[in-house]
Formats: sequence, structure tokens, C-alpha cells
Amino acid sequence: MRTVLFHAKAQSCERRRKENCRQLSSPLRLRLYLCAFARNAFLLLAFAIIANAQVKPSDYTRTEAMIPMRDGVRLYTTIDAPATSTQPLPILLLRTPYGLGQLTAEQIATALTELSSDGYILVRQDIRGRFKSEGEFVMLRQPRDPKDAKAIDESTDTYDTIEYLLKKVPNNNGRVGMAGTSYGAWLSVMGMLDPHPALKAVVQQASPADMWIGDDFHHNGAFRLSYGFEYAYMMESGKEIADVTKVVDKLDAYEWYLKLGPLANADQKYFQGKIPTWTAFVNEPDYTAFWKRQAFAPWLNRVTVPTLNVAGWWDQEDFYGPIKIYELLERHDTVKQNFLVVGPWNHGGWSRGEGSKLGRIDFGSATAAHYRRNILAPFFAYYLKGQGAAQRPEAMTFRTGENKWVEHAAWPPKQNIAERKLYFQAGKKLSFTPPPANEPNAAADSYVSDPASPVPYRPRPIQVRSGWPVWLVEDQRFVDGRPDVLTFESDTLTEDVTVAGRIIANLFASTSGTDSDWIVKVIDVYPDKYEPDASMSGFQLMIAGDVVRGRYLKSFEKAEPLTANAVYHYQIAFPANDHTFKQGHRIMVQVQSTWFPVIDRNPQTFVLNIFRAKESDFKPATQKVFRAGKQASYIALPIEVK
Repeated sequence: MRTVLFHAKAQSCERRRKENCRQLSSPLRLRLYLCAFARNAFLLLAFAIIANAQVKPSDYTRTEAMIPMRDGVRLYTTIDAPATSTQPLPILLLRTPYGLGQLTAEQIATALTELSSDGYILVRQDIRGRFKSEGEFVMLRQPRDPKDAKAIDESTDTYDTIEYLLKKVPNNNGRVGMAGTSYGAWLSVMGMLDPHPALKAVVQQASPADMWIGDDFHHNGAFRLSYGFEYAYMMESGKEIADVTKVVDKLDAYEWYLKLGPLANADQKYFQGKIPTWTAFVNEPDYTAFWKRQAFAPWLNRVTVPTLNVAGWWDQEDFYGPIKIYELLERHDTVKQNFLVVGPWNHGGWSRGEGSKLGRIDFGSATAAHYRRNILAPFFAYYLKGQGAAQRPEAMTFRTGENKWVEHAAWPPKQNIAERKLYFQAGKKLSFTPPPANEPNAAADSYVSDPASPVPYRPRPIQVRSGWPVWLVEDQRFVDGRPDVLTFESDTLTEDVTVAGRIIANLFASTSGTDSDWIVKVIDVYPDKYEPDASMSGFQLMIAGDVVRGRYLKSFEKAEPLTANAVYHYQIAFPANDHTFKQGHRIMVQVQSTWFPVIDRNPQTFVLNIFRAKESDFKPATQKVFRAGKQASYIALPIEVK
């Protein structure tokens, strides 16, 4: 849910950003770029639109307001409008929990100059309880009970803000758009649950949709330790942003979290019951009504305004969310107002720079600039100004590997797609041919998973000031060959293999313990001699990776122990993919049981609540992955048929 840095050329702006971000921890670094000016991501976007219409930064006038909500709480708001406009302009509203910061004329003039339009009124607001706004902050405040006339939530605050703006801001055209990234995107979605009639368009970029199933705090019930710990501390230690490096103070965060020991030590040593979100983690370890009510599934039962859903293939925080929101809305989209865009970006990568590379991966074109210029700007221009054409593709994805934009009539694609099974084979091989019929059902590969020596999720030292934004595109050779990681690999591909849709890992596996995590990664292995760039030879690029926690195999709502050494069928459905494994490449699958500290350590001994586990509960376990007969593990791939 971290927000994003928008590219700006001004050196003074860059110096301020570096100063404000110097103390940030790794999973929070990108989010806290926001603290200086990047939290104002859409402010920069809007001003860039205006700047291209030859409106000078000096033409803007700023008004500050404490806007009253229906319960009397006042929210700090800034309103920036071009004084020279000769026609009414729409309002772009950005609400944030991260503070508004300061923007100079130079920053405004140099931001996102590829966008073109004739002006917007830009409104930014601290949500209740944050920075200069009054009231109490509640992390991801749950939607109100509609039967309670006095109840408030982020939807009512949005409604009241828009009502005020329409009456008080001169020269507006009566149309409002909302946009945001991460938490800001979540606030935008909340704003359209019960929208003000003037809300005409929403762009949600990487909004979380379910914090237990697949977004920031958990994946399939497995706790995202380093993220959950640091974000909760950062947001709830005070009204403004707290410096988590005062707590996570080692060069190697892996070492710090391992030394922390069982999760119960976090409260005992650091939080003392004063961080509400951490308390919720402890008290609500399963998929309870607390998490379900906070998720969007019960609430997104209609399309209220035109919505552009934006995601990045390597979003290290909220990839599940925007895909899920699109899917939920699509069930009710009878008038074609719900759209999807997925590009080759990390969290917020669509909003800054050109987007031609991520880490060492080169996409061959300016994907982020293309999105802002050819997708985002026309979307707002049409719905807020009545300019341009109404027709746009249902879904547009950037096909990695092939490095091109592809339009789809539906997502996931339905035409020219055939599911094929990629089987685990003897000798650590992968093949589309089923295992031999005469191979014994007990055929398996094994490893020992030791919670005392977990597999790191990225190369050590996991430095708290670098690496988080690009860890999903790290070369996976850093774990290939570890004794607690199984690696299966196909032969060299003789033709391109394009997967478009949802990849599903099907793992038949057992553990000698009574609980277990299973992590599956699908990887594109570059040729041993990669002619376009020799430094990328043999590179292992993860295109999908996620975790499932064994205790929730039968039910997310009630954890149950596994039977030691029993074989279970686990499924991991990755949210979405559109990738071409090129001829000459190989397909690899890695299987492991720890991914630390992005995922907390499973004790591998069943306990009712892992947040209350003791050190003595953590024990090594022998893990087996089966590959024959009815227990043949495989990856289900939605392959495009030429």
C-alpha cells in the first residue's frame, strides 16, 4: 500500500526527497518517497497535464480549507486551481494518509511533461486522523453499517468533501475524478461504494482488495512479516510517519527478524499492545469476519462510476488487489465501464519515469510513459471533459518476454487459450508429457525445511534502505542449488510459449510436521549465452511466485493440523500473467517452504495461533513433492494457441 515517486528533474526536489527518505526501511522506502512529495503522485500528474496546456506554474492559486464532515470532524485540504482558465474545469481529488508535503513551481513544471490536457482543479486531502486533519485514524477503516445514519467511513468523507468542493470552489464544471496508488487507490475505491453523483471517473492503481488473501499483510493466510511489522509501526506510532529504522536497526533485516524469534516477541519487546493493527494480526490470525468485512468482495456489487483498474506484473505489495477489484466489478459491468491495464511495473512504476526497465529487465519501450500519455490521460479527458472517443479495450496488458502491448476482449482471455499441464519429472525435469505410467506413485523429491535457517526472499544482506522495489525481478540463482529448495527445469524451448491468464500450481506434497508452508515460483531461464545482453546469460526471472499455508488447506476460516507424512493436494493460483517464454529459453519451477522475512516462519508444528507460538514449537521437517500417478505435481498453464 506504499505510494509512489513521480519523476521530477529538479535537483532541489531530489535533494529534499533523499533527505526525507534517508531513514526509511526497506519495505517502506518506496512508500516513504511519498513523505516528501511523491505521496502527491496525482498532484504531479494533474499539474503536468496543465503545464502542457501552456499554463504557467505561477498561474496557480492555492486555497487551504478545513472541510467539515457530517460528524463535525474537519479534514485539511489544499485546492490548487489555474487562475487563468477561461472555462470551467473538472476536479481531481487525491486523498492520502501520508501527508500532503510541499511542491514547488519547478516540481510542477517538470513533472510528467508527456501528458497533455487543458487543466484540472487539483484537490488533496489528509484523511481523518492523519497529519493536519482532525479525528481518529483507523487503518483501512471498514465500510459503515448502511443502517446506521450516524456512521462514517471513507466513503462518507469522500462524499462530504465533494459536496463542499462543488459549492465552494469557483469555476468547476461539476465533474470530479478520483485517483490514487496503493492506500490512495483503496480510498478511491471506497469513494465509489456509495458515490456522490458528481463523481464521474475513478482510477485505482494497485488498490488492495483483501489483506488476508493476497495483498499487503497476508498471502493465503501466510503473514507478510517484514511488511506487516514495519508498516503497522510506521502508521500507528503517531499521527505522522514513524521511523522504523529505530527498531529494525541491523544492516541485514534477515538477521534482525531471525533474532526477533517467535512473533509473540514483537509485542513483548516493541509494541506493548499500542499498535492496533499488530493487535489485530495477533487476535485475528484466521480469515475471520474482521478481514472479510475489510475486504472488497462483499461491497463491490455494482459498477457505480467508470473505473480504470491498474496493476503491475511485479508489484511487490498489491498485485492481487487491482486484479480482484476488476474481477468483482466485471461481474456487474453491463454498460462497459470497467477496464483493466497491467504493465511491467513494480508498485507505482506506472507513475514515474519512462518504465523502459525494471531492475535489469529491459522492456524495449517506455511503458509507463505510454500508459500515462495514451491510457490514463484520455480516460480522464473523456469522462471529466467529454473529450476524445468513448471506445477503449476491455483489457490491455503488456506481454513480457515478447515486450508488446496486447488488447483483450476479456480478461482472462477466452479465445485461443488452451490449458496445458507442465509436469514435475524424475531428474528434476519439467515436461508437458505426463510421467511414465510405470513410475511408482511414491516417486518424490525431498528436502529438509528448517525454521532456524529459512530461505531468504532476496539476496543477503537484506539491506533496509535498498532492494525492496525490485526484489521480484532479482536473479533467482541466489537460491538455486540450496538443499532446501527443489528446482525443476524444462528442456530448451524449440518454440515460443505464451501464457495469458491465470497460472495455477498443483502441488502434491507431504511434510513430517503437522503444519507447513509451500512456496512455488515459476521462472523464465534465459539462454546460457544470451546474445542481446551477455550479462543476462542464464538469468532466472520469476514471473509468478506465491505461498500457501498448510493449516488452511481445508478452510481459511478454521486452521487445522496436517497429518504427518500424508499427501495433500495444494493449489496456488497466481492472480494473472501475460508472458512469453521465448524460443531458446527454459521454464523453471522452484519449490521451498520458507521465504524469509517477507513471510513469517511456519513452526511446522501445528499451534492454534502462530502469533503466540513458542520457540520450542519451531522444528525442522522433511518435505516431499510427489511426481507420479494421481499424485503427479504440475503447473497448469493457460497457453495461447496460434
